[in-house]
Amino acid sequence: MTKAKRKRLILNLVTFALVIAAYIILQSMIAGKSISRSLRGQLVPICAWIVMAVSLNLVIGFSGELSLGHAGFMSVGAYTGAVVSGWLLHAQNMQDTTLRLVLALAAGGVMAGVAGVLIGIPVLRLRGDYLAIVTLAFGEIIRSLVNVLYIGTAEGRLHLSFLNKEMPEGVQMLVDGAKGAVKIKPIATFTAGFVLILITLVVVLNLVNSRAGRAIQATRDNRIAAESMGVPVTKYKMMAFVTAAVLAGMAGALYGLNSSTVVPTQFTFNQSINVLVFVVLGGLGNVLGSVISATFLTVLPEMLREFSDYRMLVYAVVLILVMIFTNNPTIRAFADRLFAPLKQLFRGKKQAGGDAK
Repeated sequence: MTKAKRKRLILNLVTFALVIAAYIILQSMIAGKSISRSLRGQLVPICAWIVMAVSLNLVIGFSGELSLGHAGFMSVGAYTGAVVSGWLLHAQNMQDTTLRLVLALAAGGVMAGVAGVLIGIPVLRLRGDYLAIVTLAFGEIIRSLVNVLYIGTAEGRLHLSFLNKEMPEGVQMLVDGAKGAVKIKPIATFTAGFVLILITLVVVLNLVNSRAGRAIQATRDNRIAAESMGVPVTKYKMMAFVTAAVLAGMAGALYGLNSSTVVPTQFTFNQSINVLVFVVLGGLGNVLGSVISATFLTVLPEMLREFSDYRMLVYAVVLILVMIFTNNPTIRAFADRLFAPLKQLFRGKKQAGGDAK
């Protein structure tokens, strides 16, 4: 095993170990009732935002394309998950919440993936700012569409209408225009969010470290050189884009099924920017960094709620300071010197193991 592969394997193991350890610690805190109610309510959203950050990092960090419409895929997943869960409950009388949640997550991912394919075919032939503008427009178009969307269920069938409520009598409304997805039975759990994070990490890390992942990163580093070597650039960019869309759709379904109502204003352009901040702060191409930054920045506003008058100001200052410190060469050099003894100790153990063999 080469040095690069060994380093990559260690980083992946550390990522999984930290996620699993955090889950075990939080579950023990929940069992011991030593966690605040507000933080407990944030656990499922944190899981959803982690999945969003890791999936967007696949597009921006590894594929090298700037997407500003990730909240659009999240909204597709959220509404699809709410409709599927409501239809299974009211029309099919499915009382098994676990099965309903799994089917809703799968449906949200599939519909977001379809949207990713439809938008990716024309968009991924663009470059730079043009791609960002089109994906931004996609997110706003989706939000405008769900504002005039009405979906209900009656007699085991789904009824859909735009702009007005042309629904039969006795219909059970699932999506009510600007009011959003209504009367949702919250079924999302922290365990389901943890499993979704693990699935996301497995999918993204395996893709990145595969032959396709190396082709994706080659197109990011030098598109012309990749094309000259016979790499189908659009194909691999589409692979990363659609994979990220599917994961964002599943995160949206998890997020939507954590509350009783989902409204279009929850998936504005600002949400796409928030996810982009998670990715940039954690480091482009750094999966573990995306996990940590998404967790930190989701919890931080709640921690600052005591300073309600200055909460967003303090949040902005903390964000700026963290970005300065993480990108400062002097501080990074200091961190390298600080952890140098641990690296030497690890290398010594490796060398000793090799000599023993």
